[in-house]
Amino acid sequence: QVQLVESGGGSVQAGGSLGLSCAASGRIYNIYDMAWYRRAPGKQRELFAKIDRGGHTNYTDSVKDRFAISRDNAKNTVNLQMNRLKPDDTDVYYCVVDAHTGLGRFVSWGQGTQVTVSS
Repeated sequence: QVQLVESGGGSVQAGGSLGLSCAASGRIYNIYDMAWYRRAPGKQRELFAKIDRGGHTNYTDSVKDRFAISRDNAKNTVNLQMNRLKPDDTDVYYCVVDAHTGLGRFVSWGQGTQVTVSS
């Protein structure tokens, strides 16, 4: 089974920056899309950033030009750099990896990390 370990969450002031990292381990043959989701209490999870194998990225308008997703294929890692953070960015953040593993191709989720932005 693919294991995803997230790191880098915490509390910051509005306007500040924070970086998240997510490392995948296990019997991994290849990784396709990697993405970041977030979920606020009482709401559905939101896909806001995605990066494919070739490094092409997609963002929602709410984070475009503020957040940057990147990946290191050699290390099976996906990162998220968050700049100019707003209180509305306060959420639990999850990395998601679509991987071809020894058990087949399936999607794995990180444990979630809390990001809190104070006004």
